[in-house]
Amino acid sequence: MSLIADYGLVLLVLACLFGFFMAWGVGANDVANAMGTSVGSRALTIKQAIIIAMVFEFAGAYLAGGEVTETIKNGIVDANMISPNLMVLGMMSALLAAGTWLLVASTRGWPVSTTHTIVGAVIGFAAVGVSMDAVHWGGVGPIVASWVVTPLLAGIISFCLFVSVQKLIIDTDNPFLNAKRYVPLYMFITGFVISLMTMTKGLKHVGLNLSSTEGFLLSVAIGVLVMLIGIALLSRIHVDVEADKAFHFSSVEKVFAILMIFTACSMAFAHGSNDVANAVGPLAAIVGVIQSGGELAVGEKSLVPGWILLLGALGIVVGLATYGYKVIATIGKEITELTPSRGFAAELAAATTVVSASGLGLPVSTTHTLVGAILGVGLARGIGALNLGMIGKIFLSWIITLPAGAILSIIFFFILRALFGGV
Repeated sequence: MSLIADYGLVLLVLACLFGFFMAWGVGANDVANAMGTSVGSRALTIKQAIIIAMVFEFAGAYLAGGEVTETIKNGIVDANMISPNLMVLGMMSALLAAGTWLLVASTRGWPVSTTHTIVGAVIGFAAVGVSMDAVHWGGVGPIVASWVVTPLLAGIISFCLFVSVQKLIIDTDNPFLNAKRYVPLYMFITGFVISLMTMTKGLKHVGLNLSSTEGFLLSVAIGVLVMLIGIALLSRIHVDVEADKAFHFSSVEKVFAILMIFTACSMAFAHGSNDVANAVGPLAAIVGVIQSGGELAVGEKSLVPGWILLLGALGIVVGLATYGYKVIATIGKEITELTPSRGFAAELAAATTVVSASGLGLPVSTTHTLVGAILGVGLARGIGALNLGMIGKIFLSWIITLPAGAILSIIFFFILRALFGGV
């Protein structure tokens, strides 16, 4: 029986619904933790965070999401060993499983990894529903290694960034004057780092092939532009003597609140470039099989259709708007006390790490990276600044995420196989 010939339209509609559900989970859990530092440090309101996420998540997904989508689509399972029918049902079960686990985690306020969830789900259906040999175990190794390396790297970068903020600005005789002097440099670094990775990696699949020199020069120009916009905004901030008496660094933190608008944009862009793949990678694989009439385009590097990216981006925004507040509270308030200067160091470190990994095609966990960065900022103030109880809960939820995704995926896979005639 040809499943695709008999049920093609039904499968396509179901796959889109499951993909949207998964994207909703990405928004409710992952985008929420990407925006949690900005909201937790009170640099942005939730409404402003949602608007920034809408614009920059979509831009990141569309301009720089291709490399990671390819890894989720083709890098984890061996398409040669899986029949078109099983590929469609397997990827559908992976989307449904991941969406379900993210719904559970989001209702409890756990910032879990959507990357763990979807990778676990894809491995689950392939290993049990097809064969252990159908999983590219060699391809899984670098992904698993990146889950350890990236939080560590983000923690080190954020630690160094915050120590530099303390040395150059906070621990000086005139912190406000030094904040106005040095924050534009941090703005330049933010604009430069994010645009450099986008120019050199992301724009290739939208038809713009820039040389390394062209990408570098354009990134410098964008960094300078971001810095100039920042200087214009900073010129409006003046010392608030009364506020500074009550809270010594009130005026300084206002300067960093401006900077956090830029780091929030870069974090949303970085997140979109990496994590939209979790929702649209499996969906792109399903659509590719159905549109080819069951002929698997094995090894072909096809562009993800624009409407699939749009569906993913819409799901993400709806998830953030409807259920994101619980995870935002965990990330923004319950790991360590965040101010705009601390939140800036964590966000820029996490964004730099995630965008670099996306450029290499590694589906790293934004959650792990950001939590690692927040821990780095907390440690810069001493171990007492960290809420160890909450950190323990977060680590436990991380450990159970991959097996939870795999088990749910296996269950849904057998249910779908029974529904569609036991193919």
